[in-house]
Order: sequence, then structure tokens, then C-alpha cells
Amino acid sequence: MELGVYTFVENVRSTVTGEMVSPEQRMANLFEEIELADQAGLDVFGIGEHHRPDFLVSSPATVLAAAAARTKLIRLTSAVTVLSSDDPVRVFQQFATVDLISHGRAEIMAGRGSFIESYPLFGYDLDQYDALFSEKLDLLLTLTREEKPVWSGRLRPPLDGQGVYPRPVQNPLPVWIAVGGTPQSVVRAGSLGIPMALAIIGGEPARFKPLIDLYREAARRSGHDPGTLPISINSHGFIADSAAAAAELAFPAYADVMGRLGKERGWGPYTRAQFDASRSPRGADFIGDPQAASIKSFSSTKSSVTNAACCNSASDRSRTKPCCDRSNSTAPSSLRRYARRCPKKCDGTLRLVRSSRKGAPVAPRPSIGY
Repeated sequence: MELGVYTFVENVRSTVTGEMVSPEQRMANLFEEIELADQAGLDVFGIGEHHRPDFLVSSPATVLAAAAARTKLIRLTSAVTVLSSDDPVRVFQQFATVDLISHGRAEIMAGRGSFIESYPLFGYDLDQYDALFSEKLDLLLTLTREEKPVWSGRLRPPLDGQGVYPRPVQNPLPVWIAVGGTPQSVVRAGSLGIPMALAIIGGEPARFKPLIDLYREAARRSGHDPGTLPISINSHGFIADSAAAAAELAFPAYADVMGRLGKERGWGPYTRAQFDASRSPRGADFIGDPQAASIKSFSSTKSSVTNAACCNSASDRSRTKPCCDRSNSTAPSSLRRYARRCPKKCDGTLRLVRSSRKGAPVAPRPSIGY
């Protein structure tokens, strides 16, 4: 099992100080987070793509390239790349470059995104929401296999054997599909035999098991061995020395973020009761002390999920100086203790599915992320 962190790199007003963190400072804090995650022994760090004023990163590959030069072992991924409104050739080239800088640690998590701002921004028709993703995913996967592809589609000019460079260290460059819970998306990932990153933002993770079963069955029907395909679950989280401290630190900012997004999407006000349910043993969020979070990570894998993700960037503290705030001496130690406590070896429900760049086998991945 692998553990990691991902973030949307929020840039919002602190509910503690009332002041905005400058974009420059927030970006500096982000690189401290990534370096700490690498030092703590976590396996992956992911960066989300957004085109909104409340999130800073619109180009994950740019940030990951900088992170590649500052880290040694941690794998670096988008979370997600909004493939539908991007060009697959450029996406491949950018992440191949990250792979070269990082000596083979880059991954792409491709998705359609949970926001739609990028579509009109880059001139795409939302009526082609699914068709754009399907066609561009096909091209991206082709590029991972072929240096001079011959490819044609309806929504992008064809390729007629032009070389696509640079080529990455890893062959093929790893591509995951991010899924928000739509059965059709789950079937697509399984049918293509691609690792799946499943977002569980609320509710009980156990209710998502039918989607895992559907993914594995779609893979089997398409001739893929389901046992070789890793699955990542991705949920919110915040880890502190005690469960009470984690809840009190995380709730004000968590409620602020969920409340603002809720107004855009027609949800009701976010309540403390909802928050407490989400961080309970049966809830989706990894909010608590290192021991509780590690137990929940392990429980996720026992329900046939090979990877798990929790988030620590919804809190005020992480919006100012996240898990590596040097004034918060407990945060780095909490992160390290979580990394140590979570199981790093396979049990009967897990299989080794790929090798590290040194050739040593590693298990599928859970992640801590937002």
C-alpha cells in the first residue's frame, strides 16, 4: 500500500486571522509541503488543476516540474489534469518533461474536472463534455505507447506519424483515470485497463464498493487482470496529535470551503453534524490522530480498495503554512507518524502491481489529499 498527499492549492481568506495569504507565499508554502512529504516517506504528491480565483494552480505540470527538482523519492502526479479542455500532445510532453527532471517519478491523473471554467476559457463546447474526454484520453494513451503515432478523431486534427517528444524515463508514462462516482466512468476505466482514482468526498466509503466491483468486472470482461490494476480512493482529511485537535482546527475552514461551494451548487448549509459524521469511523474523511487515520486507511484496503487518499489542505493552518508550518511543531511529527503507522506491505487483499525506478516492487497506492 502507498500513501500520499494531494492539494488544490487553495488561496482563500484565513478564518483565524481574517487576512488573505498572498499567492506568492501560498506557493512557497506548497513547496515546503511537498518537501516535507518527501522527507516523511510518503509515496505520492498530487496537484489539482483549476481556473478559478480561489485555487492557484492552473498548470500542475509547471508546479510538479519545480517540485521534481526539490525532491528525491516521492512520485509526482496531477490531481487532476482536466484533459477534456487540454491538448493531449502538450499534456504528454509536459509530463514527460517532469518525468525526466524527476528521474522517472511522474504520473498523470486524467479527468474531466469538477468545475467547468476551463471549457469556455479554451473554447470548448460543454455539450461535448464526454466526447472530448473520450477522444483525448484515447490519444493520450496512444502517445504513451507510440513515439510517432498515426491517429485520427473528430474533435482534434489527426497525427500522421509526427514524432512527439521528449520521451519519458518510464515506458509507458503512468496514466490514471479520475472518477467521481459515475458508473459509466468506472466502466470506461476498467474496460481500458487503466488504474482508477475514485473520489469519495462524502458519505460512507462502503457504499462505493459496488463501483469497485463494477470496475473489476469491466476489466475482466475486456481481458484485463483486475488483480493487477491499482485503485486509489481520495478523500478529505486533516491529521493532528489528537482527534479533538484535528476536528477543531479543520472544521472552521472546512465549513467555509464547503459552504461557498455549496452555494454555487445549490446545497444546504454545511453543519457540524455533517462534519462529525464524515470523520467518524464509517465516514469518508481522514480527520483525526495518526492512529485513527492509519486504521481507516487499512480498513479501506480491506474492502478491496488498493489505494486511499485523505486531505489536509482544507484547514486554515494548511492554507497558511500547511503541514510544514514550522510554528506548528506537531504537524510534521503527526504526518511522519501517520506515514509510519499505515501498512506498507501487502496483505491477502493487495498485490504488487508495478516496480519502482530501482526495480524494487511496490504496492498500490493510498493517498492523503485534497
